[in-house]
Amino acid sequence: MPSPHTHAVSDPSPGHHGDSHPIRFHGAAAAYVSTKRYTDFSCCHRQPSHIGHCAFVHGYSRSFFFTFGAIELDRCGFVVDFGGLKELKAYLDDMFDHTLLLNEDDPLLDKFRELEAAGAAKIRTMPYGVGMEGTARHLCEYADKLVREMTKGRCWVESVESRENEKNSAIYTNPQAGMWGIQHTGVLR
Repeated sequence: MPSPHTHAVSDPSPGHHGDSHPIRFHGAAAAYVSTKRYTDFSCCHRQPSHIGHCAFVHGYSRSFFFTFGAIELDRCGFVVDFGGLKELKAYLDDMFDHTLLLNEDDPLLDKFRELEAAGAAKIRTMPYGVGMEGTARHLCEYADKLVREMTKGRCWVESVESRENEKNSAIYTNPQAGMWGIQHTGVLR
């Protein structure tokens, strides 16, 4: 018996003969996608395990590109109301505006904390590392939780691109993207 979050559909894929099978509402792909870019966050970081120059503290102007998804638009016709993302912008400012980003396991973290106590740095530790890949994952998880709460599950984060400059970036695609167990009531938020 299908769960309450499934319905039968015909599979049009090649080689399939139209048999019905259950498709879960959770994990449903976005019908609508919108993007938001935040740019020019001056911060620095280091990769302590790198054998080259990236082991030294160095800076970039980071930028972040968020892709949001939804199956339904809100009552204004938006995937996400960008004006409602003030908490995300505040988080980005706190984490990346004139900060020193360090891995949580940086062997010199205590020394850097001494510099912070002396007023020479604003330290932020990154749970998945300071690289663009770990930053994109961290921001995807943070923003996805925020947006799902803000929209009562109607909207989610599809992916986040984290850029350290014009040449280098990484994209984290949210494995939790989609509508997870949401029953549609016809009420758009």
